[in-house]
Amino acid sequence: MSSVFPGPRFLSLLHRNSKTLIQAKQLHGQLVIHGCRDNSLLGKLIGHYCSKQSTESSKLAHSLVFPRYSNPDKFLFNTLLKCSNPEDSIRIFTNWVSKSSLLYLNERTFVFLLGACARSASSSRVGRIVHGMVMKLGFLYNSELIGTTLLHFYAKHGDLRYARKVFDEMPERTSVTWNAMIGGYCSHKDKGNHNARKGMILFRRFSCCGDGVSRPTDTTMVCVLSAISQMGLLEVGALVHGYIEKLGFTPEVDVFIGTGLVDMYSKCGCLTSAISVFELMRAKNVLTWTSMATGLALNGRGNETPSLLNRMAESGIKPNVVTFTSLLSAYRHNGLVQEGLELFQSMRTRFGVTPVIQHYGCIVDLLGKAGRLREAYEFVLAMPIKPDAIMLRSLCNACSMYGETVMGEEIGKALIEMEQDEKKKVSGSECEDYVALSNVYASKGKWVEVEKLRDEMKERRIRTRPGYSFV
Repeated sequence: MSSVFPGPRFLSLLHRNSKTLIQAKQLHGQLVIHGCRDNSLLGKLIGHYCSKQSTESSKLAHSLVFPRYSNPDKFLFNTLLKCSNPEDSIRIFTNWVSKSSLLYLNERTFVFLLGACARSASSSRVGRIVHGMVMKLGFLYNSELIGTTLLHFYAKHGDLRYARKVFDEMPERTSVTWNAMIGGYCSHKDKGNHNARKGMILFRRFSCCGDGVSRPTDTTMVCVLSAISQMGLLEVGALVHGYIEKLGFTPEVDVFIGTGLVDMYSKCGCLTSAISVFELMRAKNVLTWTSMATGLALNGRGNETPSLLNRMAESGIKPNVVTFTSLLSAYRHNGLVQEGLELFQSMRTRFGVTPVIQHYGCIVDLLGKAGRLREAYEFVLAMPIKPDAIMLRSLCNACSMYGETVMGEEIGKALIEMEQDEKKKVSGSECEDYVALSNVYASKGKWVEVEKLRDEMKERRIRTRPGYSFV
């Protein structure tokens, strides 16, 4: 009977009614009535159920994958892992492994599972266990796809040492593999830009030698431009720009390459080249406009930012939360207090963007570094949202810098109470709060209070982190 079931019509109905669950259940019922076991149709229905994110739809998806008296079809099982959110995918796999054999699973099962572990911030341990399973079953060095996904997992969780180990042990690599490793280095910023340098060294190896098959792609070049931005190497950036043109990735057409070049030239201090690339681009997205506006602010031309934002709005692209976070951070970096306050006021009134905690934090830090402590303190009190520890710590440090002992002591005590109320374990942030309050006391010569605070740290076994230098 399944041969006469109207599969194309089913798919069109499912797509047309993608916003409702009732019609999908009706179509599901028709599948059961006709005895249809077409995996392509069932897979589409599983994806539809998983997109609804409800308990009922989740149960219906599971009923398609796990029959009562037999093992699930591998394709449908993998489809469920692929379409579910990361936490659900990991839970489904864990339940299956506890009851059945790993030998039933195939390569794509582990690709989807490692992808879920990469997207989930709390699944580092699970991903390592899956790494062991993959090695035990012999999939790792026989599958470039699994190796690349495993590399991506370690890079996303910041474990670049293991990511590089997987990369070096891979017998064959594709452009995607190279991009994952280079992107992993470039996306994890560190003091001294060591990761960015490693990414550049790996890119040089890729561009000069490669493996005879793969070559740098536009994704590779975007990652490399990010690394150059972090290091501020304008000469290298100009050479890479030429290499990009040689590869045929013209910034006038490729919006991602163009945005990367605007960002790179801006952060390297060559604003003329950044503007030149920006004006030549035929298509611009919100990141392009944000990079250009931030570049103006970083290079002392923040007074031109409002007109650029007006141009942005006129072009049909609306500034978003990230745009204003980047701009306010640039104003904070250059101490442009008045410009920052005016931009903050215009967020809601002119552009309809509701400020979030990052925007409030930028303003508090901007006022604090400018010595306008009372204004910053009143700003915090008037906030419609609760201040976080980062914001209060910034204001406390500003009080220590300008010798505002009374306010600094009040904020420092509030920080310590916040840590204790949340019942956090001993952490680096708690150590910083005690040190900040201690510095406030020391700035006014209150050595008795400093000693009491240090004694309390010893009683609570809070250790200060030693300082270090890259020199």
